[in-house]
This record gives sequence, structure tokens and C-alpha cells, in this order.
Amino acid sequence: MNALPILLKDFYKTDHRRQYPVGTEEVYSNFTPRGSRIEGIDAVVVFGIQYFIKEYLIDQFDYNFFNRPRGTVLREFKRRMDTSLGPDAVSTEHMAALYDLGYLPLEIKALPEGSLCPMRVPLLTIKNTKPEFFWLTNDLETLISAALWHPITSATIAFEYRKMLSKYAAKTSDIPEFVQWQGHDFSMRGQTSIESAVASGAAHLLSFTGTDTIPAIDFLEYYYAANSESELIGGSVPATEHSVMCLGGSETEAETFKRLIVDVYPKGIVSIVSDTWDYWKVIGETLPALKEIIMGRDGKVVIRPDSGDPVDILCGDSNSYDTLKRKGTVEALWDLFGGTVNSKGYKQLDPHIGVIYGDSITLERCKAICERLAAKGFASTNCVFGIGSYTYQYVTRDTFGFAMKATHGIINGKSADIFKDPKTDSGLKRSAKGYLRVNPDFSLSEGVTLEESNYSMLETVFIDGKFTRVQDLANVRKTLLENL
Repeated sequence: MNALPILLKDFYKTDHRRQYPVGTEEVYSNFTPRGSRIEGIDAVVVFGIQYFIKEYLIDQFDYNFFNRPRGTVLREFKRRMDTSLGPDAVSTEHMAALYDLGYLPLEIKALPEGSLCPMRVPLLTIKNTKPEFFWLTNDLETLISAALWHPITSATIAFEYRKMLSKYAAKTSDIPEFVQWQGHDFSMRGQTSIESAVASGAAHLLSFTGTDTIPAIDFLEYYYAANSESELIGGSVPATEHSVMCLGGSETEAETFKRLIVDVYPKGIVSIVSDTWDYWKVIGETLPALKEIIMGRDGKVVIRPDSGDPVDILCGDSNSYDTLKRKGTVEALWDLFGGTVNSKGYKQLDPHIGVIYGDSITLERCKAICERLAAKGFASTNCVFGIGSYTYQYVTRDTFGFAMKATHGIINGKSADIFKDPKTDSGLKRSAKGYLRVNPDFSLSEGVTLEESNYSMLETVFIDGKFTRVQDLANVRKTLLENL
């Protein structure tokens, strides 16, 4: 959407310039996760700041604001204010001054991307660099929040999956390197927008390399200096969908399987959705009939159940009277195709066969599957998990309580530490106070001097229209995965 980037905000922001005390010269604010609604998560993964700055503060402001005719920009701003708030409700003088300046007079400091930011510690601070633009700091609050909370949330949850799968692989598997492929992003179609899908998909790729969200790779190349020709950003495999299987016909499903693995994909990995009609018939009849072909292929056939309770489908339902359902997919595939017992005493399926489950996977279900597989003597790396919008879109800004609040100001040359602490609140909304410093152990020091705030894990990443720190994908991944 082509819009004035200065209008990417709530209406109530538009006249705060006149509401601040007369003589205001500086507003200093921070963006902070205030609390977690997900048990066991006490820090968020810093991600998306570089994207936000390049996309909005540089590209969008250059293309749709500073590089357009002055009169056009001011007319568009005034038109939107006049038609929505009333004639001359908001003046244009400050917009004209910003346009004439030619850049955003702001300093943004941020924690390194890929680092873990504890709750109630700011991952970003922002303040104006010219006194007359004091209003600009919090004018960007809506844009900052809307651009950042979701990719940070997705990166945090993806890392939680990565930690969990790494833990179970360390316990039950000899192939820990497979973990980077165990979490596969299936979420694009279930996101609220293409932009949210792409940013979230990029966040997933900090912890994993499996993805079906193609433009997430472009996102990381553009915003994080990645290069798919020289490094692995993300990858996928050929896979069927229900339309493919349905058009083949239920009576000839076995022939469809055979054509796929013999004629279409005679080697390599291919994932085949297997519950279009009767999943357990596929496991109990189709696969045994194709066993010789599958074991003779140079590659892996991946079976994809797509309905039912994922824990029971993969691990078995002890209450079922049906033998295959009681065993579950992994044990049934072991009985048919065999495999090896690894050095830790757990069973790993033969490399010619595998399984992926991608319907309604959650952290809780993923853990339950790994636990039950281990209890049955199977390595966690027998399964790949398709992580979809049930994980990455079933969240809100309040999942980690993100908020941007002002904590310091300067009025007529005098510093003023400011904070909020509503008596009617539980304490969640209490803000920090004054200039802030994040210490090397990621603890927070409040009310420090401006000079003291410079000795902080918060480093300047943007000042007066320019980047001052750029991280590439490899660096962000390295920073994050060092926390495993």
C-alpha cells in the first residue's frame, strides 16, 4: 500500500505535539516485553528491528515522503486530517519542517538481533535528536509496535521449539544436526496478511531451515544481507496436497503413490499426504505393497498424516482395539521398514521412510509426542513437525506484553524522569523510569545519566536517517543459537 508513512499510526497520535508541555525538547521512549503468557518463556528473541528501520524509516520515508513533491505530501496529510478530524484540526507546520529537514531526526538503540531479552527489559530505545522534533519519538509508537511484536513473538516461539527438539535429540538421537529440519514453517496461508506471514516466516528461519514460506527467504536476503547462493537460508521438498491425491481417485490411491515415487520422483525426498481417505489403510496396505520400491529408492518417502489427534496418530492410542492405531505411525513404520538402534538405545527409522505431521501442532503437543516416542524407545528425530498458523498466528501483542513507553523528557533544558504505575493495575503496566541502561548480564538499570546510558547492551542502530549497525542472517543465527 502506498501511503504517507507518517500516517501509519492511530488518529490520537496526530495532535500530541500540542499536548506536551510548552518547552518540551526531548522525548525518550523504549519498547519492552512486559510479561509472558506462555509458561516457561521468560525472554524474547530480538528480531525485526533492522527490517523495520530499512522498510519504514528509510525506504518508505524516502519513497513516499521525502522524495515526493513537498506540496503533494502536505496536501495529502492535511486532507486526511481535515476529512477525519475536522477542518484545520491538525496543522501542517511540523510536517513541513520535517519534510524540509530531509531525514528523520531520531536515534534508535537496540539489543543485538538474535539475543534474548528478559521480560521488563527494553530491547529498543528511541529519542529525537533535534529539540523541535520532540513529538516524533512517540508519534512512531503505533508503527514500531505493529511492525515488531509479531516477528519477535514468532522468533521467540520458534526458538522454544528449537530448544525442545534439541533437548530430546540430545537424549534420544545420534543425528542432532537433523533438528534444524525438524521444525518446518507451514504458516503462510493462515496469517493475517502477506507481510505478517513473511516476517513471521523469516523469524522461524532463525531457528530452523525448513520452510514452505518462499518469500521469507527473499525477506532475509533483502533486510539481513543473506545470500541463498552461498548459504542455506531455507529449504523444502516436493510434496503433494489433497487435490493431487483426490484427482488420482480413491480406488487407485496405491497406483498414485507408486507413480509419485517411481515416475515423478524416482529419487530424493518426497512428502505424500496420506489421509485423503483412509490413513490406516495406507499404513497397513499401500505401504507394505510398495515396500520393495521404497527401500530400493535413492531417497526418502515421507508420510504425512493431516487429521486426527497428532499425538495419538504418531505415537499410538493405547485405548484402541485396532492394532495399527494402537501402535501409531512411527511404530507401524518401524515394524514394516525397520531401522537401527542408535548409541543411546533408541530406534531410528530406516532413512528410506519418514513422517511429518503439520496439523495444529503446538509446543505442548510437540513435547507430548517427543515424550511418548521416548517412552516407547524411539528417537525424537523420527518425526518432522509442520509448524503452522495455529502456533504463529494464535498470538497477540499481549502474548509477551509488548509496549512502548516514554521514560524521560527534557522541558526548557531541564531533565525529567517520567514513568507510569497505575494503582488499578497488577503491576504489568508499570514502566521503567529515566534513561535506561541494559547491563552485560541483560539486567536493567533505570534512572541513569545520559552518559551512563551509552555504556549499554543497547547500541545505536539508526541515527538521523542512517543505519549505524547492520547484522547479517549468519550473525543473527549465531547469536541466537549460542543460547541453546
